[in-house]
Amino acid sequence: MASQSSAAVSRTGNNPFLRAVAALSTLAGWCSAAMIVAAVAITCQMIFVRFVLNQSTVWQTEAVVYLAIGATLIGLPYVQRLRGHVNVDLVPLALSRNARYYMYLLTMALSITIVAIVLFYGYEHWHLAYERNWKSDTIWAVRLWIPYLSIPVGFGLFLLQLIADLVAVILKIDTPFGLEDV
Repeated sequence: MASQSSAAVSRTGNNPFLRAVAALSTLAGWCSAAMIVAAVAITCQMIFVRFVLNQSTVWQTEAVVYLAIGATLIGLPYVQRLRGHVNVDLVPLALSRNARYYMYLLTMALSITIVAIVLFYGYEHWHLAYERNWKSDTIWAVRLWIPYLSIPVGFGLFLLQLIADLVAVILKIDTPFGLEDV
């Protein structure tokens, strides 16, 4: 049973909540892309400084690592909005419409629960770094609450997008797993 998935960008209809979440997720995607571009530019600058000017680098490696990790976390809601996460739709395709709906509710409830737990502990970790003024053990000594902020922000926006996806299916604006009935 081979069928092509019809999954595309999550639908928002005229629902203001869904449209606001979609706008936030898109903004997060743009921020994530800007962080990747900044990391690439810093890497190029680091290569120039090291191999052309023959000087040592101080902050570049650490900045690139934090930007890459931050871009990954901040980009989560945008990828969810585009349905770009790994999705094995063999089982949902084989199920009836009702069974697919209930499977979607179960998987979304589990996903929302797991992301909420990660958000809670991510916020706790960020707050601890902020409160205790943790700094990295490098020459640059960056205040760690700054890069750690991407954990609660990224997972918070991801949670919001998951909730919006669930609401869209419950309100019948979107279909479970983005699959149309054939």
